[in-house]
Amino acid sequence: MEEVKKSFIEQFGAQGSLTSYFAPARVNLIGEHTDYNGGHVFPCALTLGTYAVARKREDRTIRFYSMNFEHSCIVEAQIDDLRFEEQHDWANYPKGMAAIFQQAGYEMTSGFDVAFYGNIPNGAGLSSSASIEMVTAAMLKDLFHLQIDQIEMVKLAQKAENEFIGVNCGIMDQFAIGMGKKNHAILLNCDSLAYQYTPINLKKEKLILANTNKRRGLANSKYNERRQQCEAALHSLQEQLDIKSLGDLNKEGFNAHKHLIPDKIVRKRAKHAVYENNRTIEAVKKLNAGDIRGFGKLMNESHISLRDDYEVTGKELDVLVEAAWNEGAIGSRMTGAGFGGCTISIVPDDRVDSFIEAVGETYNAETGLEAEFYVVDIGGQAKKL
Repeated sequence: MEEVKKSFIEQFGAQGSLTSYFAPARVNLIGEHTDYNGGHVFPCALTLGTYAVARKREDRTIRFYSMNFEHSCIVEAQIDDLRFEEQHDWANYPKGMAAIFQQAGYEMTSGFDVAFYGNIPNGAGLSSSASIEMVTAAMLKDLFHLQIDQIEMVKLAQKAENEFIGVNCGIMDQFAIGMGKKNHAILLNCDSLAYQYTPINLKKEKLILANTNKRRGLANSKYNERRQQCEAALHSLQEQLDIKSLGDLNKEGFNAHKHLIPDKIVRKRAKHAVYENNRTIEAVKKLNAGDIRGFGKLMNESHISLRDDYEVTGKELDVLVEAAWNEGAIGSRMTGAGFGGCTISIVPDDRVDSFIEAVGETYNAETGLEAEFYVVDIGGQAKKL
């Protein structure tokens, strides 16, 4: 925070009172590619995230600066004329939040200066975009004394990404960041927004993120293809079943009716969506019973399903996960959209150093890439500091 304050003063001067804000990154522990199938996800907020320091101005100008892009200049905009501008790059995210807040009837009485810094690894799929959206939401709420609750801010952040940025994202990222709770994960139905907190009591274990450092070139096109395949499967099942989504089915129901899906590939995609949703609900029961090993086993099954039935892992993620299994991980799986990004592993305390070294060596030998490892803690929600 001290570094961000210093940077703010260098860019914008020292006068006036400064306030500080933080929004976490997020990781999904289990429940992948279930959100758009009416199923459950199980994300948690992390202690990595995005910091912001801000100060109100006397006029209607907004100025944005990021320490993460040192060669980029201050981005300037007018509060009454906020549009997406290609050349404004990263600053379109906070700008979009200000625009959507105003659209929703929340008044901003003046402009402001803000400096950001994020320690979320770039391109790792830990949702740096939702993190900067939610830190901006917390800042706007505080600076302008807005009567808005966290869930409303979460919805507006998703709207900003959908409508201002033009990315068709779901609500999981913003929800996990806006509603995160220290040492808890959130079982969330992304359709109804019904949620419950589940304590994660890691007494002798650590959570380790491993970044493949593989750019996710295929993720968008394959994501759209998987969505279409799941919709096709649902359509076939609805000929005989009264269901709204694949998330309405349990494993037994799916197995009794899977013959209705003529295409074998489409059937595999639907199987993942149904089984993964069931696994996610089961995983929460394991945690509530204090069964970390049982939870880890479900994480492993999740990865195998994403590899074999959904086919969204790719060599790099598979090598990292299999190396983690071989090095004593209690559970390990890919997290995020797939085709690159990160894995998440639960590792015994006394094996952390040897785990990182051995998995890193195996990964480098088999892919030629260097993985980055982060021992992470489960943090709280976006807030004023």
